Amino acid sequence: MRRWAGLGGVALAAALALPGSAQARPAPDPARPVAGTRCAVFPADNWWHADVSHLPVHPRSAAWLSHMSTDVALHPDFGPSYGDGPDYGIPVTVVGPRHPKVRVGFDYASESDRVRYPLGRDTRIEGGAGSDGDRHAVVVDRDRCRLYELYAAQRSGGRWHAGSGAVWSLRRNHLRPDGWTSADAAGLPILPGLLRWNEVKKDRIDHALRFTVPETARAHLWPARHDAGSTDDPDYPPMGARFRLAASYDATGLSPYAQHVVAAMKTYGLVLADNGSAWYFQGEQDPHWPDRLVEDLKTIPASAFVAVDTAPLQVSPDSAQVR
Repeated sequence: MRRWAGLGGVALAAALALPGSAQARPAPDPARPVAGTRCAVFPADNWWHADVSHLPVHPRSAAWLSHMSTDVALHPDFGPSYGDGPDYGIPVTVVGPRHPKVRVGFDYASESDRVRYPLGRDTRIEGGAGSDGDRHAVVVDRDRCRLYELYAAQRSGGRWHAGSGAVWSLRRNHLRPDGWTSADAAGLPILPGLLRWNEVKKDRIDHALRFTVPETARAHLWPARHDAGSTDDPDYPPMGARFRLAASYDATGLSPYAQHVVAAMKTYGLVLADNGSAWYFQGEQDPHWPDRLVEDLKTIPASAFVAVDTAPLQVSPDSAQVR
């Protein structure tokens, strides 16, 4: 469950970093398209695609990790689940440019993009329309390459309502105004942080992965725009913090598909995007996720990660472009 902060957010100042030593395989060609479209998920020089294997460890890494339940293993929040249905995750709906657009009412209207959204009976909602969870809706216009995302989406009496809504051009590196939420507590897009079966299968994962922890600071790091923490203690992790799997982590005993994901975690890492269960990372809803892959990913220890300092990548505080 997310805990919403008030309007605005507190940006955490970047500190001097320590030299890093982790190494990973060379990054594959970035910006793979969304299935069913020709739309890359943001430009190749976007922060989500940045190789962080060479970045220094963040000075607050140890402090943050001490408040992040690192005695657990990662939990893939997608795929086969015998408690939540045969396949769960965050679904992605692809629409054409002529799809009808509707008005949406928002709980957080002052921080939402109040435009018409391409929603209808074909819109897939996380957990289903009757879910008591986050009910994220992620919609991609395949011709215009526009991304529409909603939190707590629901349709009642022919009208649509959501907690918040955000729109991006997938062709640009623009960020939301600082202090604004999105469909995610960090004010970031959800789509680029989802693990997708097609990219795992082809070993073409080219981006960081979205994950959650129970408690965060009332602070956020670029390019995050918003926070929803419950403490001002800087030893708790801020929204937007990025974590890298140790290069020394041995994935030899895991399945080939799981090794693809491990390599991506060493190269691109994980992004703290919301409050939730400890070390749950998200993927697209897809009935083809293999049981063995999901089980293997559950063995990766949270203690094998460190926080990295992405400040050296920044070109502008108002852009997700990286050097």
